[in-house]
Amino acid sequence: MSERLSFAQIKEKVYAGERLTFEEGVRLYDRDIDLHPLGQLASLVRERLNGAAAFYNINTHLNPTNVCVYRCNFCAFRSDLRSEKAYRMNDAEILARGQEAVDHGCTEMHIVGGLHHQMKYEDYLGIVWLLHEAYPRLHLKAWTAVEINWFEFLTKRPAQEILEEMQEAGLGSLPGGGAEIFHPAVRDQICEHKADAERWLDVHRTAHRLGIPTNATMLYGHIEQAEHRIDHLVRLRELQDETGGFQTFIPLAFHPENTGLAHLEKPSSLMDLRTIAISRLMLDNFPHIKAYWIMLDIGVAQTALSYGADDLDGTVRHERIYHDAGATTPEVLSVSDIRRLILEAGREPMERDTVYRQVVRDENDFSKWSIGAAPDLINGRGKGSGALGMER
Repeated sequence: MSERLSFAQIKEKVYAGERLTFEEGVRLYDRDIDLHPLGQLASLVRERLNGAAAFYNINTHLNPTNVCVYRCNFCAFRSDLRSEKAYRMNDAEILARGQEAVDHGCTEMHIVGGLHHQMKYEDYLGIVWLLHEAYPRLHLKAWTAVEINWFEFLTKRPAQEILEEMQEAGLGSLPGGGAEIFHPAVRDQICEHKADAERWLDVHRTAHRLGIPTNATMLYGHIEQAEHRIDHLVRLRELQDETGGFQTFIPLAFHPENTGLAHLEKPSSLMDLRTIAISRLMLDNFPHIKAYWIMLDIGVAQTALSYGADDLDGTVRHERIYHDAGATTPEVLSVSDIRRLILEAGREPMERDTVYRQVVRDENDFSKWSIGAAPDLINGRGKGSGALGMER
């Protein structure tokens, strides 16, 4: 493969706006392809789609419980019911978290957690209803495809009915978690009992059909190889061709500490940047690539803005899942910190809401905000950009 494909040939295709193949994606992981030229190529694509803008939002996380029926060996967050670290938040605690979010000007709450075997589907639905009734302007990005699949199991009802009910209760979008690595050779080793690739993809397909925008992720840097990562990206690209419902892709760097794979080394910063760059080049129909600073060193996330990424996520209050796995990044970043990182990277900071509309703040009261007109760059100009117009 390496003898047949040169970086110069791949570069010509990208300049011409042509789609890269599976083989070309795998080739880009070869060490003889220098990282810096690869990053420059990804930056070219990033600027075609989003110019100099680098997006962020003011958001918070809510993990209602860490008790989980699954025992994925890459996860440090989960707990058994009787463990000392087990918890389940009550309504008062959930509402308090919502009030804190509103007081700090958050536009989004990211809600994911464990699959608690003593919680009913109605309990999960109730969390969405409770928060939406109390804080209707707070966008609720809730429940991974794995959680939706668990709700299917609990209710014996199809995903479409569940998503419609969640939508009615106030759900605005789905996060991209639970994707891990799609290829069964890897997935069967790291999370064999969890929803498989086809189920994950079908939940997102159903959400897109209902007008619910979603994100996508990939957990890399554990036992997978380059071909497994590219297979993952190609499957996402194919679904985006079909539906246009994905907003952003988030490569997630694996943190082995406190997991069943603790003997592995975490991916290097060079691997982080290469994966972000390759993701930008392969996912030609995804409007955005996120450098999730929680799972990356902050300096790496900042550098990634020149390697294909156009989004740093946000303030991320109360993140627990990756900090339990050994993430040493801060538990929250201030808006001034995020804007400084973006400006230092030579990009233009732009606050967005969950569906990438520009957020305009009241100069006298930061907690008050409105939605500005979406610039043409945010609206997207490539295939699969239709999801950017969805609002819930």
